[in-house]
Amino acid sequence: MTFHGMWAELLPVGRSAASGGYRRFAWTGADAECRAWFREQAEARGLAYETDRNGNQWAWLGDPAAGDAVVTGSHLDSVPDGGAFDGPLGVVSAFAALDELRARGARFTRPLGLVNFGDEEGARFGLACVGSRLTAGRLTAEQAHRLTDADGITLPRAMEAAGHDPGALGPDPERLARIGAFVELHVEQGRALDLSGDPVGVASAIWPHGRWRFDFRGEANHAGTTRLADRRDPMLPYARTVLAARRRAERAGAVATFGKVAVEPNGVNAVPALVRGWLDSRAPAQDTLDAVVGGIEEAAREHAAAHGVGLDVVRESFTPLVEFDHALRDELARILGRTGQPGLKVPVLGTGAGHDAGILAGSIPTAMLFVRNPTGVSHSPAESAAEDDCVAGVLALAAVLEGLACR
Repeated sequence: MTFHGMWAELLPVGRSAASGGYRRFAWTGADAECRAWFREQAEARGLAYETDRNGNQWAWLGDPAAGDAVVTGSHLDSVPDGGAFDGPLGVVSAFAALDELRARGARFTRPLGLVNFGDEEGARFGLACVGSRLTAGRLTAEQAHRLTDADGITLPRAMEAAGHDPGALGPDPERLARIGAFVELHVEQGRALDLSGDPVGVASAIWPHGRWRFDFRGEANHAGTTRLADRRDPMLPYARTVLAARRRAERAGAVATFGKVAVEPNGVNAVPALVRGWLDSRAPAQDTLDAVVGGIEEAAREHAAAHGVGLDVVRESFTPLVEFDHALRDELARILGRTGQPGLKVPVLGTGAGHDAGILAGSIPTAMLFVRNPTGVSHSPAESAAEDDCVAGVLALAAVLEGLACR
């Protein structure tokens, strides 16, 4: 099946008729359809298929036990009402690149693996890259068992309901030891390639980033009878903290976003008792990120105190600066520099987005390819990539796999 055929097959899965975006959350019906699609693609190509202890899906050409395998792929889940390309482009391109190499008669000298990592976006359980974190030992089984969704369903219970045994969750060093290189293709989540005029780029590093929960605790009261002077309204310091985050990030050349909020009791005619907001912040360097988040917390505490409101700040996740393996990155640049594709240059660029490749970078050599996104919009139904650029991405990935696995 061609890239376009695979893309058309996957496109309707988990799509919301109301928003046009995707709701492919981990261990739901839409996720099951995506996983079934991956297995069908693997088996149609005669690849050995398996699901590992953490729910990640693998398809193998050659014997992975031989070691020094080259692996490519990404994820198929989405953020709430996300775009079509974030994750799936890398998985579809992996199968398409293999098809391209087989059509050329390429002879593989290293095992080749294709992977769909589970629960990369963290949309359901609040933690990104669960599948790869577990595999790399960056998330313990005990921590994973404590993850719950908005309905109070635990991760193990959700996995069981989807037919996967959560009893074996945990690090998988034996699997990682068999992998010599992991290359993830991804749509760019920004406009660097659009501004430079290049269809494909190579990643240099992932900015340090994390998620912090701010709990502003006030006093519930009647919205119509409580004097303004008598209120302990947590919405006010929360709102001022959102504005402070924007100012701090602008001054530092970083980004800071309050994109999720929960209010209790969440009544139109009630002063809130609790406003819980989640901060996502990212910066080019660790010291910059520390200063931005520290400044936001300082402002939040000042505003909370001014309104008689309590505040708890909890860091829920954090990923330090990730520099991709320099030797592998340079090898990708050399391979792509000699492909002969008309007009193909190989810019090297950093990113503020987290990826499975970043999680695995501490365990195995990893690298990333980016495909141009003409608007830079991501995590939105407006996310896009031109057909020609997607094809250029497939050809670039095929060239990389050929250079690494067919030597």
